[in-house]
Amino acid sequence: MNIVPVVLSGGAGSRLWPLSRQVLPKQLLPLCSEYSLLQDTLRRISGWPEMASPLIVCGHEHRFLVAEQLRQIDVTAEAIILEPVARNTAPAIAVAAEWLKERQSLMLVLPADHVIQDVEAFAKAVKQAAVAATQGQLVTFGMHPEHPETGYGYIQAGPVLEAAPGCHAVVRFVEKPDAARAAQYCQSGEYFWNSGMFLFQPEAYLAALTTHTPSIVTATQAAVAKSYRDLDFVRLDATSFAASPADSIDYAVMEKTTQAAVVPAQIGWSDVGSWTALKQVQPVDAQGNSTRGDVYLHAVKNTLVRAEHRFVAALGVDNLLIVETSDAVLVAHQDDAQAVKQVVAHLEATGRSEHLSHPRVYRPWGWYEGIDTGERFQVKRIMVKPGERLSLQMHHHRAEHWVVVSGTAQVTINDDTRLYAENESTYIPIGARHRLENPGKLPLHLIEVQSGSYLGEDDIVRFEDTYGRG
Repeated sequence: MNIVPVVLSGGAGSRLWPLSRQVLPKQLLPLCSEYSLLQDTLRRISGWPEMASPLIVCGHEHRFLVAEQLRQIDVTAEAIILEPVARNTAPAIAVAAEWLKERQSLMLVLPADHVIQDVEAFAKAVKQAAVAATQGQLVTFGMHPEHPETGYGYIQAGPVLEAAPGCHAVVRFVEKPDAARAAQYCQSGEYFWNSGMFLFQPEAYLAALTTHTPSIVTATQAAVAKSYRDLDFVRLDATSFAASPADSIDYAVMEKTTQAAVVPAQIGWSDVGSWTALKQVQPVDAQGNSTRGDVYLHAVKNTLVRAEHRFVAALGVDNLLIVETSDAVLVAHQDDAQAVKQVVAHLEATGRSEHLSHPRVYRPWGWYEGIDTGERFQVKRIMVKPGERLSLQMHHHRAEHWVVVSGTAQVTINDDTRLYAENESTYIPIGARHRLENPGKLPLHLIEVQSGSYLGEDDIVRFEDTYGRG
């Protein structure tokens, strides 16, 4: 029986701020290698003969980044299913199960933002789980606890299933424990970290969900039945999907079903849920430091320093987390790693934007980056990929000046279309229909100067768009 990887690429990863943000969350960032966590998730299973093309479930606003990252590693998805709103893991997995239920296949549910260092051991665990899954069990993977971790849920394993060697019945799921209970669980040998990865038949999952949380099945069935294709994506019916309760798979199914099973595994796993968790899966020097970027250390121990844009020097410190981005810097003691979410909550409550996006914002045609802003003006860098073009649009409140830095720009202003080369410029008046294209084979870089009474990104009226945006 073949296996369809179902990769869940939702979530914001707020505990990895300031690097992870709402528009560019941790699963789409290269945190542990030159590839993003999503790309690493797909690459580690790409050579398995039993694996079919993956099914990706992600949010609407990340769709173009997800598609581009799959293209970069030469992976063709069976479908990229877009969630109109976030409804947690149980509905997301139900949508995938509904999509796959007519197949004679298993579905391997993988969060897009986990690290697995021992791929061979993981492959062995999946094969063990497949034996139980083909018999109708809902199999999860339990990680051998390396220390008394209070940030993970736990699974208590029971006896080995007679017909599935290496697979145990689940006695119970336990929410995140306090330190004393976590230590007891580690010593007992019966408890394992809940990894959030699963293997089962689509029909078995839907049957269990129908028994225990039928409202999710009703909503997701309707969402899939009324879905439609849009370019590379599958859009679920928004009204139907929004009607689903927002539940995790553990709460909706796994904690209630009698068909739950667990395969204990030691695979070098981490959910990279915080900066300290990331440090644990990074190489460290003789003093226990993990660094990335342009970093200088002197008399520093057990510290993570990540410099994304600028030179960072740390002197005489211990057990710190130091993360630099172009518009924000985090300095925290490692014991306070979980409190990073409080910073994100503060930014949200005070109406700031540093939790939403980086200054560089990615679009399907390339990216733009804010350089300077002031009263009635804004300056941006823009990069357009070869062969791509922005929408035909107009603005009610701003005019724009474009200066080509490198490459060739094809610019349409109302009924006039012209080519502009390096060091040439043009002006787009308020209210003019205009479009920017890159007809060349090299990236187009230009500087945009906006001026006007309102400079918000929502002052765009699109008349035609290659990427189906309204």
